Amino acid sequence: MTTTVEENRQSLLSPEAKAVVEATASVVAEHAEQITARFYPSVFKAHPELLRVFNQGNQATGEQSRALAASVVAYAVQLVDPSAPSFEHVMRRIAYKHISLGIRPEQYTIVGRYLLGAVGDVLGEAVTPEVGAAWNEVYWLFATQLIATEARYYQLASIDPSAPLRPYRVVRRIEETADVISLVLQPADGGPLPPIAPGQYVSVFVNLPNGSRQPRQYTVSSSGVETRLQITVRRVRGLDGAPDGQVSSYLHDGVQVGDMLEVSAPAGDFVVQPSDSPLLLASAGAGITTVLPIVEHLARTQPQRPVIVAHADRTAKDHALRETVLHVGRQLDDFTAYSWYETLDPDNSRSHQGFMDLTEIPLPDEVQVFTCGPLPFMRHVRSTLLARGVPASRIRYEVFGPDLWAAQIPAEAEPVPT
Repeated sequence: MTTTVEENRQSLLSPEAKAVVEATASVVAEHAEQITARFYPSVFKAHPELLRVFNQGNQATGEQSRALAASVVAYAVQLVDPSAPSFEHVMRRIAYKHISLGIRPEQYTIVGRYLLGAVGDVLGEAVTPEVGAAWNEVYWLFATQLIATEARYYQLASIDPSAPLRPYRVVRRIEETADVISLVLQPADGGPLPPIAPGQYVSVFVNLPNGSRQPRQYTVSSSGVETRLQITVRRVRGLDGAPDGQVSSYLHDGVQVGDMLEVSAPAGDFVVQPSDSPLLLASAGAGITTVLPIVEHLARTQPQRPVIVAHADRTAKDHALRETVLHVGRQLDDFTAYSWYETLDPDNSRSHQGFMDLTEIPLPDEVQVFTCGPLPFMRHVRSTLLARGVPASRIRYEVFGPDLWAAQIPAEAEPVPT
């Protein structure tokens, strides 16, 4: 008799733990954000070195707490509920993110101790020894799967987990728009670039003026020159009283040609595979950074493959890399570009005003879709294309930041600003 994937994942938990998780998952889910909000201050107080790995911008907004809460509960639910979505896709994305940050197995012990301690603090007497043991089992199943996946990725990429970063020198700085720059980077050790699949990202670690050290992930927006890679950085402007992005501001204001940056090996699975199927690349805002390397790659390897580029932005002046994408696109046999802007310049008659609307653009048969941008934007793209008959299996997305933990369950959404 064939064992299904659902049966395999549900057999991971012991029968005793499975019964407890089924009975308590809703309670843990109800208090999950309180638990993770308690967890982070306690673990950082005991292990301040972790402040150099975790994105403090996401900490300040609470996004990281909500993301961790959602991920642990979602992982637990799919262990006990055969109808729950598979967690494999999210597990893979998390593992790639972790290897780009140089996460090590021993750090899971620290996280587990303080996370389970926060469960006890928040739920109090409800956490009986049986409940504590069951959720400890859930956490370590989660951790060991990640550790194993990350070990495989480290090995495949020939990365030493104890030294995951490499020095790169800034050899060119390009002012793309008022709020977007591209930094062209070259390995400072004189060695070759690592293999880079179009659509992958790197972590960039910077030492900020306040003495803190912070990483951020940026798509490799071009590797057209084989000895150099390029990242494109949009300045993060604080809204509603929130501060501006620390790292993006530092890269914009403090980094010049000749400066050094510490950069991880490329990571991520948002990669176009060889195929003859037409391709739709739908992006918004900084999501354009995934489009250029894919178009470059296809121009070199499959110029006959039909490609449609659709991009949404605030204005044409905010549309970074536009001319470069169009220039490379001319090397393809069948290339079409569409753009939507919230505010349209009267002289820009070739673009559309408003949010991206894919209901009327021609879609070839068997089209494959790659979309990158804010999560609500990608959900809107997905729902529009599903309504047009594009199968969900042909729609892929890339998510940065904590949203990647929650993006496994697509939701319907109205068009939103980019």
